[in-house]
Amino acid sequence: MVMAEGTAVLRRNRPGTKAQDFYSWPDESFEEMDSTLAVQQYIQQNIRADCSNIDKILEPPEGQDEGVWKYEHLRQFCLELNGLAVKLQSECHPDTCTQMTATEQWIFLCAAHKTPKEVWIYFVKSCNFMGQHYRLSKVSIKESSVAKLGSVCRRIYRIFSHAYFHHRQIFDEYENETFLCHRFTKFVMKYNLMSKDNLIVPILEEEVQNSVAGESEA
Repeated sequence: MVMAEGTAVLRRNRPGTKAQDFYSWPDESFEEMDSTLAVQQYIQQNIRADCSNIDKILEPPEGQDEGVWKYEHLRQFCLELNGLAVKLQSECHPDTCTQMTATEQWIFLCAAHKTPKEVWIYFVKSCNFMGQHYRLSKVSIKESSVAKLGSVCRRIYRIFSHAYFHHRQIFDEYENETFLCHRFTKFVMKYNLMSKDNLIVPILEEEVQNSVAGESEA
């Protein structure tokens, strides 16, 4: 979207906008984003620019509060996981997936009940978790809330692991479009929000193999 000099840029998809024309306004620097949603807008802008450039997406602006930065990334993961959840519904239902599992060794329980239970619809509960449990200022976040983000990450990751081990084609198709699990894996490692032992989708192994292959070719 090319705007005349001095004309305000309307950063909004108008009703009737074609899909290929979505977000067709110029990028802006984080300093220019004068909004309480600036962190979310900045993250989404970088994702739209190149979803495979994970290091760029995860690099916070200078001076950004780390708690808010982590929180907004988790909110973004939940938003994008909705797309994976929709695709999973075509084959992930009570008749085929009676439990929330990943391989034969991992069975995930829903902690939303007084006593954790095995539930098929776990991934939907996980996607809604952030909206139900966290409210914060866009400037800072309480340390008590930051301490709980690791628990949220573990719940989100169970969706990736179930999809990878039991609905691999859907997982691969969505991952090739979004690099979402790659980004999430790097995110939790960057901020030490999950143990490597719990990262069972072999994203890290693939990156090491690709790195070694690239060095060999060089």
